[in-house]
Amino acid sequence: MEVVDSRNPNAKRKREGVVPNGDIDLALLEAVEKSQNAVEALDIRNLKKLVLSFERRLKDNIGARLKYPDQPDRFADSEVELHDELQKLKVLAGAPELYPELVSLNTVPSILNLLGHDNTDIAIDVVQLLQDLTDEDVFDENDEPARVLVDALVDNNVLELLVQNLHRLNDSDPDESAAVHSTLATIENLMEVKPAVAEMVCERTKLLKWLMGKIKVREFDGNKQYASEILAIMLQTSVANQKRLGQMNGVDVLLQAVAMYKSKDPKSSEEAEMLENLFDCLCCLLMPLENKERFVKAEGVELMIIIMKQKKSAYGSAIRALDFAMTKYPPACERFVDVLGLKTAFAAFMGKIPINKKNKKERYNEELEERVVSLIASLFGGILRGSRRERLLSKFVENECEKIDRLMELYMRYSDRVNAETERMDRLELDDLEMDEEEKYNRKLESGLYTLQLIAVILGHLWCSEHPQMRARIELLLKQQKLTKKDIKDILQEYQENIGDVDGPEEMERSQARIQRFISAF
Repeated sequence: MEVVDSRNPNAKRKREGVVPNGDIDLALLEAVEKSQNAVEALDIRNLKKLVLSFERRLKDNIGARLKYPDQPDRFADSEVELHDELQKLKVLAGAPELYPELVSLNTVPSILNLLGHDNTDIAIDVVQLLQDLTDEDVFDENDEPARVLVDALVDNNVLELLVQNLHRLNDSDPDESAAVHSTLATIENLMEVKPAVAEMVCERTKLLKWLMGKIKVREFDGNKQYASEILAIMLQTSVANQKRLGQMNGVDVLLQAVAMYKSKDPKSSEEAEMLENLFDCLCCLLMPLENKERFVKAEGVELMIIIMKQKKSAYGSAIRALDFAMTKYPPACERFVDVLGLKTAFAAFMGKIPINKKNKKERYNEELEERVVSLIASLFGGILRGSRRERLLSKFVENECEKIDRLMELYMRYSDRVNAETERMDRLELDDLEMDEEEKYNRKLESGLYTLQLIAVILGHLWCSEHPQMRARIELLLKQQKLTKKDIKDILQEYQENIGDVDGPEEMERSQARIQRFISAF
């Protein structure tokens, strides 16, 4: 049942601030100015007046609906008045320091219960109010009041109520489509203040299912883009969410979503951002081992190779996804070799990267280089013996060892960068800006040390193959650069000393032993 205009019973109420031709809404600006003036005078006494007025209108509306359930014209006026009161509450966004008082007045449950109101327009009013109250600009320098409000909202089931309302909104209706966006914005705001909300909302609601449904839709729109962004945020820091989505067939859904771009580019910057979000989701999803297995079974490796061969804008993202899939997962490495992925990967390694208007930037090429180096290091780590290992090693012999030449070229470039950063830090220390060893190491990693370490690891694998042609080429190139095997050993030594126990003490010992083997061989 819609709120009706007294002059035109058939007219649906327009949302405030929506102007069809895109011009500035002067009425909205005037309302904002009035509200800003009101903020100056807003104190606890005026807050109580606002809340009391809202509670009265709410009570009137509930009473009218109970008394005349089948006569909309008898409760329409009370609904318009309730709408007006909800609009007035938006003024609180200008005084977040009063949020604790709002919570203590027990107004939060009254507001949230309206998310289930029979009139969708009233529920939309509440969604917009919540978005305003939780906006990140409002919370700037008001951390404690923000936490008080967000805790009260979460304790009073805001997540469940928002998602229940989300399921009844129709994206084809402009007002309701805007409310979908506001709902996602509110959830993002809540996660910003209270990061635990990312897991809570997935445990308590069917939001993941809704997001998956939105991503499955072939047509692009702003809400599909926002859905992909929210999903990426929820997966970034939560292994529980990664596993949960994996169990919900999430790997397959995301593969289908990115497959639409295997032979075409996004039509706008917004659509390109959505595609990047989808790949972010896929990469996060590939962190747990069980999802890597799902990826291989769903022929994700094959799809990523196809995307690379098509040389469209998703090229770099496909390399990134393969890197995540093959890290510490031999079955993905084996599948990659079996479906003839080596040729495609080594074309990228040799710098044969497709260039378009979007990715002409130097940093784009560097990121791809780093990903491909990581991918090849993962292949060596995942394929330790047999014919696949021979095929991988043979790539470094063909065309007069051109891949080793390229490897040493990258070695020199990243080595120069790391040395420059080390010298810069030494100069800073001379200026009495002291840094501890951990900070120094992290700064070196940021300057390219990790990629340099992976290059050294690949050189270790090549050297340990005991192939005379490869060994001779490595020694020749080192000599040309006035380097020795000790330089590679030093990089490997530093890498070994900093291997952490994220994957458990046993895996740490195995990794350290592997690096020690390279050090000893050199």
